[in-house]
Amino acid sequence: MSGINDYIDSEVKSNDVVLFMKGTPGFPQCGFSGQVVQILDYVGVDYKGVNVLTSAELRQGIKDYSNWPTIPQLYVKGEFVGGCDIVREMFQAGELQDFLVEKGVSVKGAA
Repeated sequence: MSGINDYIDSEVKSNDVVLFMKGTPGFPQCGFSGQVVQILDYVGVDYKGVNVLTSAELRQGIKDYSNWPTIPQLYVKGEFVGGCDIVREMFQAGELQDFLVEKGVSVKGAA
């Protein structure tokens, strides 16, 4: 089990913004993953999408890693931000962009 945890840990720590999702950013395979992709694309942030459908171990591993039961899961600078609802609420409140900028992540839409 530690192998998958190490993999997740390295993805989270080596990429500024990582989205563990069902499918890929170009082809999301669930509506919630698709919504987060749309938001991240709209904000204009570079991120890495990790497709949890490639492995049952990864799909379970990410839930254990974050102690969060659902996918997608967004990480920024090694910190778990949340799933679709949290990301959408932050985006609608204008907090997501500020949060990313505060974390030192460049966004195209930032002033």
